[in-house]
Amino acid sequence: MSVKDQLGHHIVYQVEKFNAKDSKEIKEKGLKPFEVVESTPQAIAINVLLNEGITELINLICNIGTPVAWDNTNARLGVGDDATAPAPAQTGLLAVTNKLYKAMNATYPQLSGQDAIWQSDFIDTEAEWAWLEESISNTADNAGDNLCRQNTSLGTKPAGQTWRLTATITFS
Repeated sequence: MSVKDQLGHHIVYQVEKFNAKDSKEIKEKGLKPFEVVESTPQAIAINVLLNEGITELINLICNIGTPVAWDNTNARLGVGDDATAPAPAQTGLLAVTNKLYKAMNATYPQLSGQDAIWQSDFIDTEAEWAWLEESISNTADNAGDNLCRQNTSLGTKPAGQTWRLTATITFS
């Protein structure tokens, strides 16, 4: 008889929406978001760890090759407008034209218990389309290893706003 252990994960994306052109204006004016949208998918079909990210994670754990961490230097949160359901074999955002990966805000990523937390600000003129897919990459574009991909609608970002995207993965 064999026993199989499972590593569980739960991914939550949250977007805070500000009437501000950039992060500096938010900080200087002490602005609060006018809306907060949290995507807590109930079905595994809409959020998955990607094979490429799992492999890179194992390489980091085992110190194999030259893996790239999802740290403050390398990590990017990505948003795109493709509504295709996630699948483990995908390699990041699927949008062809409307996709953007943004570097981490200062002090991110963070760790809180078993929660890994990443955060990026998408400022005025950036990612102004329907946010239908989200990902965490370890480089500036799809050329890196994407840890996960989620397919949820967080809204359509208009001009003149800054949206702060926070991704939290809870491992169990």
